Amino acid sequence: MKEQIENQQEIARVKLLKKLISAIMNDGFQSLRMDDIAKKMDVSRAKMYKNFSSKQEVIEGVVNVFIDYIEELEDPNLNDDEESFGVWFQHLFEQSVSLVGKISDVFLKDLQLAYPDLFDRLKGTLSKREQQTLKFYQYGKDKGIFNQINEKFILLQDDILLREILNVKYLLYNQMSIQQVLYDYYQFKKVQLFKAEKINIVDDSRIHPVIEHIVEKFNRNLHV
Repeated sequence: MKEQIENQQEIARVKLLKKLISAIMNDGFQSLRMDDIAKKMDVSRAKMYKNFSSKQEVIEGVVNVFIDYIEELEDPNLNDDEESFGVWFQHLFEQSVSLVGKISDVFLKDLQLAYPDLFDRLKGTLSKREQQTLKFYQYGKDKGIFNQINEKFILLQDDILLREILNVKYLLYNQMSIQQVLYDYYQFKKVQLFKAEKINIVDDSRIHPVIEHIVEKFNRNLHV
């Protein structure tokens, strides 16, 4: 019973933190007071303090949300089943898009200045994910499924190109929808990564609901 109550409390805390994430990714959190945080969470001060005792606890909660999300994608269980490479490629694509859309340079800068220990924890988790991803790309090349390209360039591409094309200004200037951009980028990465004779192992029908979900969250955050 006690464990069930604690789980419910944690779910409630995470919901409040997710209401805050969009705002602090855009503007940072250095200037925020607890009153401001309560307003962005759309709750009373009393309810906020019931869940968080300090600003540091709030930001630590945000970092934990990111870390938990990153660690959801465990080491791939890859074997001789070639389709598993397609499935894991799609999982990586979804997570890459989500992380680029959530973890901003503004937030990371504030985190490094205000709470260096939390910054190191988050960067350590991101670094672990990067090594895991590089290992996956290298394994795919060894198995003859992926093209012989520099896997580090693929990661850099996600960090720079993906971040740029998800920018609202870019979308407006080029008169493109977020849905179109995501699907085009997905196809671009698939053709870039998989050998021509192996590309049919990727089931594109699985990515459509993923992109729809990302688009829904993207549009919702625009109106926060």
